[in-house]
Amino acid sequence: MSVDPCTPVLVGLGVAMRREEDPAIAVEPIDLMLEAVRCAGEDCSTPALLADIDTIAVPRGRWRYRNPAGEIARAIGALHAKTIVSSVGVLQQSLIATACADIAQGRIESALVTGADAGYRLLRAKLTANEAVERDQDDDPDMRLEPAAELRHPAELAAGLTMPVGLYAILESARRAAAGLDIDAHRDRLATRSARFAEIAANNPHAWNRQQPSIAEVRNAGPRNPMQAFPYTRAQCSTWNVDQAAALLLCSARRAEALGIDRARWIFPVASAESNHMVPLSARRDLTRSPGADTSAAAVLAAAGTAIDEIDLVDLYSCFPVAVDMAADAAGLGAGIDLTITGGMAFAGGPYNNYFFQATARAAELLRAGVGRTALLSCVSGILTKQAFALWSIDPPKHGFVRRDVTAEVAGMASAQPLPVVQDYSGPGVIAGCTVLHTRGAAPIAVALLDTPAGERALAVSDEATVLAGMELDEWVGRRVEVSGGRLLA
Repeated sequence: MSVDPCTPVLVGLGVAMRREEDPAIAVEPIDLMLEAVRCAGEDCSTPALLADIDTIAVPRGRWRYRNPAGEIARAIGALHAKTIVSSVGVLQQSLIATACADIAQGRIESALVTGADAGYRLLRAKLTANEAVERDQDDDPDMRLEPAAELRHPAELAAGLTMPVGLYAILESARRAAAGLDIDAHRDRLATRSARFAEIAANNPHAWNRQQPSIAEVRNAGPRNPMQAFPYTRAQCSTWNVDQAAALLLCSARRAEALGIDRARWIFPVASAESNHMVPLSARRDLTRSPGADTSAAAVLAAAGTAIDEIDLVDLYSCFPVAVDMAADAAGLGAGIDLTITGGMAFAGGPYNNYFFQATARAAELLRAGVGRTALLSCVSGILTKQAFALWSIDPPKHGFVRRDVTAEVAGMASAQPLPVVQDYSGPGVIAGCTVLHTRGAAPIAVALLDTPAGERALAVSDEATVLAGMELDEWVGRRVEVSGGRLLA
């Protein structure tokens, strides 16, 4: 099949992973990125392509560099490259989609998207009372991308929901209640899938944790697997203390042909769809569905002219189990389908603000190896605040690469309109979602998101033993309760 010269193609991929116990010899994030970038250059068999890169985009991790894209440009000789750094709250897929769209529209010929985080290095430095030193890097990128609004509502922070796990657990409880599952059956279901993810990670050479815990070991809390936010144990949460990087090297078909890059190694981005409509979790009308994910999934499949049963490989963003389920529902994926190709963020590793590149690289690796012809990936930013889907194939797209931004469409939906959220609420309410937070070094606390008679939302907390125990044994979603000054009355 002939290919339009401006068709974007993924021609190089690189991953890097280190696990040093001594933080003094551990590799800092920018060097992890450079290792992955150079691997991508070697992977396309034409390292010289790196010096011709037109844009370099990097999502921010837990590092202090102002412009790592500029540092990379200087290291690979791409001195004319436009440098882009995106903040947390910008979809990782947005960087890939922008690069592909710019190539497809002839604005650039090539692009590099890369990222890294060195969470294990940070952890080991903390545990050994050392400092994880980073080089000075203080110039500014040509473009800095920021989210349009805050990812969290102030009421969520005031209720102690400072970490994502508690908010995701609230969503999980709402879906459990809507499905009519009792608590034990629901926990069994989650643990069974997590154990399957661990099996997949065991066969992924790039996975951080390739051990295979049993269903019981995943499900049940213990000294090495503490409860984080009921019903999530640590084994069901993203493992972000990892030192991992990935790099994706894209160029036009014209450029790939001119460089003699083997056609068998080309992977085509077919379509991308994203919603950037932002609603804090506590203000969402329906805690069981994501209008943005539903619309993005439908848009990406329609743009590709592909039915969901024609997809061979799937990787759904897996920071917490509910994110997988919402994306699966959005895409119309049935039971019995593996929902990860990496092993998921709990086992393969969830480098902060970078996992999606790891998953994309793995998808390309498997497609090249003949494991299917198409791959569908989902991406999330925030607390399921923004959503995206991407479709890749070994075959060129029938109508060229398509990028859809469905933000305006989603923003106009009645189901996506935010509810008012009040703080320090007193009065009756019905629990819409709930969890018990288990924070190291602190007493457990129950948190409930309420629907009030006035059509508002409110958060309430409790440290009463009867509430803490009851919320982990019985279904509290749908229960009528009384609240005084933001505290549940037992």
